[in-house]
Amino acid sequence: MLWRHKVHNVPTALLALSADASEVLPRFTLGRVLTDWSLDPIPFVVTIWAVGLYALGVGVLRRRGDSWPVGRTLAFVGLGMGSFAFATMSGLGIYDTTLLSVHMVQHMVLSMIVPLALALGAPVTLALRTLPATPRRWLLAVLHSRLAKVLAFPPLAFVLYVASPWALYFSPWYDASLSSSFVHQMMHIHLVLVGTLFFWPLMGVDPVPGRVGYPFRVLLTLMTLPFHAFLGVTIMGQTTLIGGEHYLALREGPMGAWLPPALDDQHLAGGILWASGDLIGVLFFAVLFTQWVRSSMKEAAREDRRLDLAERRTPTG
Repeated sequence: MLWRHKVHNVPTALLALSADASEVLPRFTLGRVLTDWSLDPIPFVVTIWAVGLYALGVGVLRRRGDSWPVGRTLAFVGLGMGSFAFATMSGLGIYDTTLLSVHMVQHMVLSMIVPLALALGAPVTLALRTLPATPRRWLLAVLHSRLAKVLAFPPLAFVLYVASPWALYFSPWYDASLSSSFVHQMMHIHLVLVGTLFFWPLMGVDPVPGRVGYPFRVLLTLMTLPFHAFLGVTIMGQTTLIGGEHYLALREGPMGAWLPPALDDQHLAGGILWASGDLIGVLFFAVLFTQWVRSSMKEAAREDRRLDLAERRTPTG
């Protein structure tokens, strides 16, 4: 397994890399996604702290004899933070400024898979059950604050979620992320946070603001599908390059021998956004529908018990 410090190339610096072949990335393959790893400070620190605090909370529950579902731990630590680390520090993170198509895979993992998995892990519930009195009051104050209610307001969260990709790819923001390591890593955090604002209330596992009934959750989920598809088709049909100066400069340097044409790679990136957005959206819709059916069955069972109890209490004759 190859570990390296990732270098974010800028057009003026890239051509100088030919003097140091160790800074030139080899041909991208699917195998390198698993074998090449980098240590980016911000994602690494976020992953360690999030996993450590979650494990500490689970440990507190176990020490006092309370249980915590293993599935929630696996969702948060394994699928959630594991996907975050994989997207930012594996080969996806190393090649995300070299190939737009690789970046698009990373984008979908960070904006959809990570938020969904973190929500299934119910970290807010875990915190409320394990924090000391004073920090618990602080957390409750944040959850009930006006700012939290505004940010988690479903229509606003929906607009932020569907508008962010357009703002990213059709504004100077994406160019800035290609030339600044800090901006690039903050973009990763942003994708997760916006996805969290949208998906966390829809999952309905944690007691967070913005939770709505199942019909509205399903409707919001279905509404995201055409937006992802339209953005993907738009990128596929673009004749103007996204991050064009950066990607064209890469092809003038030592990696130009193996890099595909920039426009072809951009078309592939649009297709990835379109297909993966629809696939993950449909899977999330299936999860929501299953939750809805189970909730309805539980509600029907509770109503049956209430009616049975009322019938037994009703005097006969």
